[in-house]
Amino acid sequence: MWQQTYDPLGNAYLSALLAAVPILFFLFALTVLKLKGLNAALLTLAISLVGTLLLFGMPPASILAAAAFGFLSGLWPIGYIVLMAVWLYKLAVKSGKFEVIRGSIATISEDQRAQVILIAFCFGAFLEGAAGFGVPIAICAALLVELGFNPVKAAMLCLLANAASGAYGAIGIPVLVGAQQGGVALADMSLMMIAIIQLSTLFVPTLLIAVLDGWRGVRETWPVLLLIGALFSVSQALVLYFLGPELADIVPPLLSMGTLAAFMQFWRPRHIYREEGAPPLSSQRWALPAVISAWSPFYILTAVILTWSLPPFKALFAAGGPLAATVLKLPIPFLDLRIEELPPIVAAPHALPAVWNVALISAPGTAILIAVILTTLFSSRLSLRSSVHQLEKTVSELWRPICMISLIMAVAYIANFSGASSSIGLSVAESGRVFPLIAPAIGWLGVFITGSVVNSNTLFAHLQAITATQIGTSQALLVAANTCGGVMGKLISPQSIAIAAAAVGQVGGESQIMRTTLGYSLALLGYVCLWTLVLSLLL
Repeated sequence: MWQQTYDPLGNAYLSALLAAVPILFFLFALTVLKLKGLNAALLTLAISLVGTLLLFGMPPASILAAAAFGFLSGLWPIGYIVLMAVWLYKLAVKSGKFEVIRGSIATISEDQRAQVILIAFCFGAFLEGAAGFGVPIAICAALLVELGFNPVKAAMLCLLANAASGAYGAIGIPVLVGAQQGGVALADMSLMMIAIIQLSTLFVPTLLIAVLDGWRGVRETWPVLLLIGALFSVSQALVLYFLGPELADIVPPLLSMGTLAAFMQFWRPRHIYREEGAPPLSSQRWALPAVISAWSPFYILTAVILTWSLPPFKALFAAGGPLAATVLKLPIPFLDLRIEELPPIVAAPHALPAVWNVALISAPGTAILIAVILTTLFSSRLSLRSSVHQLEKTVSELWRPICMISLIMAVAYIANFSGASSSIGLSVAESGRVFPLIAPAIGWLGVFITGSVVNSNTLFAHLQAITATQIGTSQALLVAANTCGGVMGKLISPQSIAIAAAAVGQVGGESQIMRTTLGYSLALLGYVCLWTLVLSLLL
């Protein structure tokens, strides 16, 4: 049994600084050195392996096991989900229905600013609530490119739009995990989520249009921005307050999409905005059956994923369930129950499990695979051979970004099992009453490391709750701040960037997407930090 050490140098700040070197290097490699994502990830992993051995003294076999565990977790379920999502999109294109899809979107509005609100903001939020795990970024960014948007701009817009929905993820899991790990009441945490993030959610549509078309665009579309921003934010707050987080990314997006479609039938902007190079508008109006058929891959996807998320379906695969055997539980040698986590990260010392769960049927990727199969069967222009050919093309295009995701997951798992992540969190927690200003930054860092708000809350929610007790502020506030800060980190997490780059055909261009998105991520994080500090003083 190897015990984690959180201050190996006898100076908490210096230990944390050295623990953060792999993270800092990865940011530096993408933004300054402008390395390709895969090359930056390989160098970051090498630095992490050496640094963990020298700084924390973790046994070499356990370091390699943690790296392998992270890499495998990047392949399954994350890589599996990304591969299936992009394959489904390619089949939708191959089926020849995108001309109809473009036409149906144009019937709502030919103005591409409204199309961004409809697809990146509303539809993306719905996919986040139904699936999460990068599916909304992959699908919506690809849709925007088909509509004529610049690939990098399409990726950035979908990443920014995720700031309104990423906190609640698939069926509210990030908030549920945060409340559980932090030991706070779910209702209290939901209230604090409303207090911290709903104001910024109100302005996300405005931010998207400002990025796309500047303040001229905001002036020309302000009725839409006010209507959809207010409807989405207020309905999300009401759902959180009365129903909880499970439907926070399901009901508001559906309301917003329906309202936007209805509103655009009676209102149009003074100037119609079209991206340079966008396909010309078609005067043809498609019959309803053709529109339904064209959109079928996406509503089939939605129906299957919602089925996968239902509690009765999940119960089939739980321990003791009739299909529990389809979830393979593979302990990682030299790591499972071989690392001991210590206070104050946990209440009492305990060994960390390291079991790779391979859910063959219940994985979200399998739900997307079912949608792929149904799409192939229901489309007259798709055959088994052509569908398999599209899969081969998808694998050829995505193996690099999936490897990048898996390498960064390897770095994340090394940081988690070695105690490096906890070292960073503990050093920041020593800031005392100023801690609420920094609390969201811990969540931001956690998501940057792990790529997931759920993982960030698993890692740091308990630390946030302990620190809140020590400094005399609300535990629910700081756990919620960890979640809200994490959402802003999701905009530039390596996994999100890799998925976005792959979806828009910019593999190798991750550094450009990172540079264009980083400033917005930090600005949104700054808002969350300042507002959390104000709330801590008022509550």
